[in-house]
Amino acid sequence: MFKVQRLNLPPYNISIRQHGGRDQIFDVLRRKFVALTPEEWVRQHFIHFLADHKGYPASLLANEVQLRVGDKTVRADSVLYDTSLRPLMIVEYKAPSIALTQKVFDQISVYNLLLHVDYLVVSNGLETYCCRMDYDNQKYLFLQDIPDYENL
Repeated sequence: MFKVQRLNLPPYNISIRQHGGRDQIFDVLRRKFVALTPEEWVRQHFIHFLADHKGYPASLLANEVQLRVGDKTVRADSVLYDTSLRPLMIVEYKAPSIALTQKVFDQISVYNLLLHVDYLVVSNGLETYCCRMDYDNQKYLFLQDIPDYENL
């Protein structure tokens, strides 16, 4: 049985079930139950936070976006697209027990080499960092909060 961990994200109406002896959580974006892992716990809370509290349209969010890096296939945890379906934000999740280190930022930076988004977000459900890319000056600016969708 999955041990529920309190996160620094708003609660939502969670749908969990047991299937084949394993806990599963409903992913509203993939429209199916998926394995309930600590990272998935964070992802589902975060997606609901973006949609319910920040005004992000669920129709423009995708989970587990497959990317090719050379001959290797990787998956970005979540990607937000603009209305022209251009990638706008990458979100990388870690389990609450995983520290958000430089290694996590290096991982999301590799994804951004392919997607070239405006915003990068990393979260373990307890801590969240959001930065806006400044490509002209080749740096990123950490933001105090995740912007509302209308302010992106």
